[in-house]
Amino acid sequence: MKHLIAPSVLACDFARLPEEIALLNDSAADWIHLDVMDGRFVPNLTFGMPLVEAINRLTDKTLDVHLMMLEPERYVEAFQKAGADWISVHYEACPHLHRNLQQIKATGAKAGVAINPHTPVEALFPVLEEIDLVIIMSVNPGFGGQKFIYHSIEKIKKLKEEITIRNLPTLIEVDGGVGMQNAQVLLQAGADVLVAGSAVFKAPDPKKAIQQLKNIGGLAL
Repeated sequence: MKHLIAPSVLACDFARLPEEIALLNDSAADWIHLDVMDGRFVPNLTFGMPLVEAINRLTDKTLDVHLMMLEPERYVEAFQKAGADWISVHYEACPHLHRNLQQIKATGAKAGVAINPHTPVEALFPVLEEIDLVIIMSVNPGFGGQKFIYHSIEKIKKLKEEITIRNLPTLIEVDGGVGMQNAQVLLQAGADVLVAGSAVFKAPDPKKAIQQLKNIGGLAL
């Protein structure tokens, strides 16, 4: 599978949201990544279901919704109805993770789990068969524009090895500090999906930046 690029709208200009989404629609982006932060699990507030619903009306791209929140089970169904195709919760916020994954799948969405930089990937092994997507956080969650944490690469390798051994279709997504400076090594380590925020929206030519990320590791499809 050719790797996927998921620009994060957290880095876009929200005053120009329709234009920013139109730009993504006209680009090589595969998914649109939406970071939902509650100001409790992480020290920041972003947006909720109304904005996801608005973006869903503006695009046919896959919506990748990342719930950086406590008690995500209270909102999973609403986010799926708003247009989320993939819904990821945080391991650290879910004491009943297996139940959370079942709930997400029951809505018809794909189920993902994100892990913070300090959480070992082995923590997910007991429920790996239930997970469609693992998000390796390569920065501490809460704010865009942070520097990449390089021990994340070893976590990707360990997780990819386990997925391969079990012959699972689980995808590995990397979120935080991703750009042209590290995309190649992330893909070589086993990443399938690259989330890029500042690397796309702060670039002089965002569409060109997406295409460059898409082209890494071979020719674009």
